[in-house]
Amino acid sequence: MNAHMQVPEEWRNWIAHNLERGCDLEMLVADMLRAGFDAGAARNAVFGMADQSVAAAAAANGTYVYETPRLPAGNVIHAQERDVRVVLRIDRPTIAFVDNLLDADECDELVRMSAHKLVRSTIVDRERGSAEVTTGRTSEGTYFELNADAFIARLDRRIAALMNAPIENGEGLQILHYRTGDEYAPHYDYFPPEDAGSRAHIAQGGQRVASLIIYLNDVEDGGATVFPKLGLRIGPKKGAAVYFEYCNSLDQVDPQTLHGGLPVLKGEKWIATKWVRQRRYVA
Repeated sequence: MNAHMQVPEEWRNWIAHNLERGCDLEMLVADMLRAGFDAGAARNAVFGMADQSVAAAAAANGTYVYETPRLPAGNVIHAQERDVRVVLRIDRPTIAFVDNLLDADECDELVRMSAHKLVRSTIVDRERGSAEVTTGRTSEGTYFELNADAFIARLDRRIAALMNAPIENGEGLQILHYRTGDEYAPHYDYFPPEDAGSRAHIAQGGQRVASLIIYLNDVEDGGATVFPKLGLRIGPKKGAAVYFEYCNSLDQVDPQTLHGGLPVLKGEKWIATKWVRQRRYVA
């Protein structure tokens, strides 16, 4: 049989039945070879259906199913006109630290454009969905709508290429400023599906699927991004960024991506944040 043939439905049913019985995968492949299937077609069918079965069982048990990362593979990611180097990757959850996303002039320009219009940062109330001030988030910030001007549009295109997502799925670029002593307590960027306050936000373009935190300055001391469940902290570096994703195609969200901004111990911290949705974002 041709290596690229479509495995007939009766054979797929046969594979499913034997997977439920707990049969050895290599034995199933051998049976298909004896029936005339090409080795590649047989292995793809058996192992592919086994992977799907494991994922479905994990999802049914509430376990987060890790899929192929959205972030492009490789040590260097070509993001529009700039090559971005991947310094660190973690597979589960998908986290990456990338360098050279923005140059120094671009960082300084974002700070300059934002400094005069900062307001106190808020969080989403879990019951009402409203924006609330909290002692756990002591920064101030502002945002720029998608394609607000030529400069922002260029950054939006570059970030979308890095995050491997349509530009229109991204929320407006958020700029945050932390003074000495300011912090952001550990939190999730996704909207908890069980919270009543999440409904209105999810209706605006689906769940958030990935985040990008871009450092706009070098912090004298403190201000690292921390993932407390992983024992991971990533210190600020001007022009570099932390990427992570937390929602799969099954609409599950990954609690391992709990993260926060540690207190700034000396100096100040400026960051830009981009959140990406499942679909086109409608503010």
